[in-house]
Amino acid sequence: DLTPCFQNTVLVWIPCLYLWLSAPFYILYLKRNDRGYICMTHLNRAKTAVGFTLWLICWADVFYSFWERSHGATIAPVYLVSPTMLGVTMVRPVLSQKEVIPFSLPQGPILPDILLSIVSKIIHNIFLNFVKALVITHAARRTSTVGEIVNLMSVDAQRFMDLITYINMIWSAPLQVILALYFLWQNLGPSVLAGIAVMVLMVPLNAVIAMKTKTYQVAQMKSKDNRIKLMNEVLNGIKVLKLYAWELAFKDKVSAIRESELRVLKKTAYLGAVSTFTWVCAPFLVALSTFAVYVLVDEHNILDAQKAFVSLALFNILRFPLNMLPMVISSMVQASVSMKRLRVFLSHEELDEDNVERPAISSCESSDSQAVKICNKTNVVSLSLFRINVCIPEGALVAVVGHVGSGKSSLLSALLGEMQKQEGYVSIKGSVAYVPQQAWIQNATLKDNILFGRDAKDSWYQKVVEACALLPDLEILPGGDSTEIGEKGVNLSGGQKQRVSVARAVYCSCAVYLLDDPLSAVDAHVGKHIFEKVIGPQGLLQGRTRVLVTHGLSFLPQVDLILVMVDGEITEMGSYTELLGRQGAFAEFLHTYTNTEQEEVEESVAGEAGLLRSELLSYTCSISVSRRQSLNSLNTTGTGKTPQKTEPNDVAASKKTKSADAARLTEADKANTGRVKLSVFWEYMKAIGLPLSIFSVFLFFCHHLSSLGSNYWLSLWTDDPVINNTQPNREMRLGVYGALGISQVFCYSVAVSVGGILASRYLHQTMLYNVLRSPMSFFERTPSGNLVNRFAKETDTIDSVIPSIIKMFMGSMFNVLGSCAVILIATPLVAIIIPPLGLFYFFVQRFYVASSRQLKRLESVSRSPVYTHFNETLLGTSVIRAFGEQQRFITESDGRVDHNQKAYFPSIVANRWLAVRLEFVGNCIVTFAALFAVMARDSLSPGIMGLSISYALQVTASLNWLVRMSSELETNIVAVEKVKEYGDTEKEAEWRLEHSTLPAGWPTAGHIEIHNFGLRYREDLELAISDISVNIEGGEKVGIVGRTGAGKSSLTLGLFRIIEAAQGEIRIDGVNVAELGLHELRSRITIIPQDPVLFSGSLRMNLDPFDGYTDEEVWRALELAHLKNFVSGLPDKLNHECSEGGENLSLGQRQLVCLARALLRKTKILVLDEATAAVDLETDNLIQSTIRTQFEDCTVLTIAHRLNTIMDYTRVLVLDKGQMAEFDSPSNLIAKKGIFYKMAKDSGLV
Repeated sequence: DLTPCFQNTVLVWIPCLYLWLSAPFYILYLKRNDRGYICMTHLNRAKTAVGFTLWLICWADVFYSFWERSHGATIAPVYLVSPTMLGVTMVRPVLSQKEVIPFSLPQGPILPDILLSIVSKIIHNIFLNFVKALVITHAARRTSTVGEIVNLMSVDAQRFMDLITYINMIWSAPLQVILALYFLWQNLGPSVLAGIAVMVLMVPLNAVIAMKTKTYQVAQMKSKDNRIKLMNEVLNGIKVLKLYAWELAFKDKVSAIRESELRVLKKTAYLGAVSTFTWVCAPFLVALSTFAVYVLVDEHNILDAQKAFVSLALFNILRFPLNMLPMVISSMVQASVSMKRLRVFLSHEELDEDNVERPAISSCESSDSQAVKICNKTNVVSLSLFRINVCIPEGALVAVVGHVGSGKSSLLSALLGEMQKQEGYVSIKGSVAYVPQQAWIQNATLKDNILFGRDAKDSWYQKVVEACALLPDLEILPGGDSTEIGEKGVNLSGGQKQRVSVARAVYCSCAVYLLDDPLSAVDAHVGKHIFEKVIGPQGLLQGRTRVLVTHGLSFLPQVDLILVMVDGEITEMGSYTELLGRQGAFAEFLHTYTNTEQEEVEESVAGEAGLLRSELLSYTCSISVSRRQSLNSLNTTGTGKTPQKTEPNDVAASKKTKSADAARLTEADKANTGRVKLSVFWEYMKAIGLPLSIFSVFLFFCHHLSSLGSNYWLSLWTDDPVINNTQPNREMRLGVYGALGISQVFCYSVAVSVGGILASRYLHQTMLYNVLRSPMSFFERTPSGNLVNRFAKETDTIDSVIPSIIKMFMGSMFNVLGSCAVILIATPLVAIIIPPLGLFYFFVQRFYVASSRQLKRLESVSRSPVYTHFNETLLGTSVIRAFGEQQRFITESDGRVDHNQKAYFPSIVANRWLAVRLEFVGNCIVTFAALFAVMARDSLSPGIMGLSISYALQVTASLNWLVRMSSELETNIVAVEKVKEYGDTEKEAEWRLEHSTLPAGWPTAGHIEIHNFGLRYREDLELAISDISVNIEGGEKVGIVGRTGAGKSSLTLGLFRIIEAAQGEIRIDGVNVAELGLHELRSRITIIPQDPVLFSGSLRMNLDPFDGYTDEEVWRALELAHLKNFVSGLPDKLNHECSEGGENLSLGQRQLVCLARALLRKTKILVLDEATAAVDLETDNLIQSTIRTQFEDCTVLTIAHRLNTIMDYTRVLVLDKGQMAEFDSPSNLIAKKGIFYKMAKDSGLV
């Protein structure tokens, strides 16, 4: 009697005592923070009074029991105390129900839940992943890729939140074990030492299992990091993969990493099965050893019903903590691994704020004070800069020129404090604005991208938009400046993105502007406009200090100072006239390239010779092995996320409707409603395999049948007659009891774990394949956070969480069914109360599960924006730091995490709500089972009665766990639902047709016929290009030009069927491309994109992912691409490891790698999509000369901003507003003095 009394008095009262002690401090806190909405209502007082009454009755029960024993009475006051306890127990949950419902709202949270929620929230923030990502150095970012950092946020932080669930079990489980063993000692004496010995023997076994599990956990997380990193690269470079038809190669790479991850997961599952078996069987083995020693040591020890079933009840008390310990240990192991990973990340070196000194503005009083000073500056990123000494006066316009890898971007990086300083100092006076060469665009409206957190000033905003040549773009954007810009600016062209980036910097009105070649991605006349209206002496930024990295010769005469850089050093410095007067390398280079280009123009057109808009680089050019911290590593910060260039805004000018729907591009993650469909469970079972699913259920049945059989056999044993103070056949009884218990095999655990791995493999492979099969429109409207969430968090749930929940759900279900069966067989009268209690239980269960399921969905949906914002921020860390906007982004991230927690916290409250009601149902079953057993005591054997009561005592815990696990199963199976969603998305056309009749060498001539061709980006948009009809003969060289947004890239996308035709057709060598498989088409034509995308892996893999060419052919392509000397000098040569995004190669080198890809494929059709827009003149000349010689007999289509590169082409196609405006030879077009003539004039070619 002491144990239940202790549980019903002291243990029950501890939470109330805790609440009473904590409440005053909590209420004081609320009042101090103007949150005085907690008050002691009449209902609250009634609940407290009822609780106090229950406590008094429990103590009365204790004293009455002692009084009974002291007077030798044996009849318990069942008819007085039991009904009173039952009545109070029934009243209290009813009162609690009415109180908890309003308290589940934010207005009145329950204190323990608040503490749990706060701890969970702290876990999100305490490790500061987001903040740390904003301050680590570039060298550290190369060791922690985007995939790893996202995993830290999505998986490792979650590990600590999961540990919170079990945190109290760390102390309560040992306490429960100790108390149970103490009472067993009281009941069975020293025999319990045998049981303790069994438990002690299990400790080293489980210690070994825990250590091995930790090792496997580390290996699994490493594979997971690699997989997420590669998936991140695949998702960011998906356009390039589709253009090259490389999806299958990268699918195989991801699958290979996934298989290694699953191999480790399978080993972990086997270990987990052994661990589960030991802990599940531990209570039985303790009981078996204890009973065996008890009956065998002394033959006069009688195992009667009282001793057996009191002991069995205590052994069942042992069962819960011992069952929970494996989960606690597993959670602690996982948390420790995550802690180490987080510690490593948080220990990364941070940027030193002292890299750049910022003196107070008032300290510089002279009129010629210096805005920027760099004295004896040397940086330690492979020693990128050496002995830099320069002073820039306030208001000066400075140009920085030099070849690829000479240190231009490194100089700007040093000015931003982004590089580690070895010696010297940098001093900047005033605020800084930064424009990277590859524009960073947020997933927000165009206006928000420009304002960048600043207050809106309409007049200044209009001036900025006009000066940055954005007014024509606002006219054709569906929502004007309220148009939502997709992630990475997917619905803007390269030029539009760059102009938005410039506008953002100009709008901020800073003292110093650092501009990293912002004019390379825009048309010549647009570049001229921006220079004159913004950057130049008469622009909006006049009087501000401007440092401009540029390749444009035409701008140099207008700047105040030119810095010429070679290999990290400033070799020449002075004004344009001063450098020409010195007749040095700069002057020689300038004269050489200007004369060369002018001669080329004079040969192709007759007209006035003008200043060629070209690019400048140093006379001496060397491609070094060391990366000179060039532009991409600064702006993508090691992510490999290269902005993709598309032009869905090439729509007709007649589109004037600017509705909110048209302005919106991306689709937010949506939460489904209602019950999880049975089809989701069916899909999961099919993924496991129906035979294995059925076999797993059968094993569960066998396991629990053995458990019931052993306990039933024990009841028969206790009913054996006692002869001469001994029980006959005790050895036989003991042997059968042991055999039945040991037969509780652990195969069911292995079957479920292996089945879960099979399901996880199938679902991941299906999702990966379906995502790669999705069209580009899917990636443009789907935030990357959603995709990362599916491949990271949801996949981890399917890997690790769902199999363990299924095991616990099946175990709880069989426990409840077995308990109810035993109780009904022993006391049939309980059947009277089971139906109403079952009905009540059913409604509670459905209500809770429905709420919990939807909360889980909302939590999952609100988690994706956290990842999206995190991923987006990682791409723009340099820009964010330059503008000093770190705190705003941290605040926004905290807000998104808070929004996610709003869905997470009510799920905890719902859990508490459920506990009260299940305790009520369980208490009713225990009460009536005991009551009916007492009423039928004359007809029941002591053994059966004891068995019935012992199982009744388990019902509460089993019911509680069953509902929780059914809820957990339904809420976590949502991960399968989410993954399955991406299996039902729209798909591209087939990659390869089964019965293709395409000749092996097609195309043989490269003849392209475009007839009445048009396409649109979405069904609700007008045609981006329309009525294009041209005939291009094989071997022709055709240039494609037009203003930004005219439809140049759209035509290319149509040729590769990245976007399907809305009208007309394209034929290549007489074959309609719409009738081909996508890979058949895309693998037979080649493109060199504007943004050179490389993936992490070997250089050879980046050139030939299918291993379809020999090493000799690869070396030949590298030689023709002018990369052979560079690659030969690398230690690993072709096996040189490219970092994420290829950031350990310069932009020019990455562009030459893309040229080498084209040379390897050597198809009859080559498309250059502004491939040389962002490279220096030497790299441009290398590419152009190679194309002229190696693709002499091929059809070449070149989209060009620099008209000088296409002046010797056969014909030029001029596009305007999505339609063909002109199509003729360059000389004829200039003679007609139409659009092309104006563009050539703006470029200084006529």
